[in-house]
Amino acid sequence: MLISNMELLPGRRVVEHLGLVQGSSVRAKHVGRDIMAGLKNIFGGELKGYTELLQESREEAMLRMQQQAEAVGANAILNVRFSTSSVAQGAAEIYVYGTAVVLE
Repeated sequence: MLISNMELLPGRRVVEHLGLVQGSSVRAKHVGRDIMAGLKNIFGGELKGYTELLQESREEAMLRMQQQAEAVGANAILNVRFSTSSVAQGAAEIYVYGTAVVLE
């Protein structure tokens, strides 16, 4: 499955447009990570626990979007975008969406 944030790919032709596909993942903070993040806020530095948490969430959302695209017969997803939102205190959603297509 080819996944790109470009609308069109040089040298490739879209032969079928299959519509919007999406995936999302909602993750909550872990108490241990939250304590370490509080210390990092005092002393400064990367919040590695949160970086890992968001990376895992992005990967899960991408996998779900790809599975949806495969289910409709796509071999590529174009114009991919990410969005993030807070759904509750301490919990965030990663949402990814794009256009499922069949490329020649």
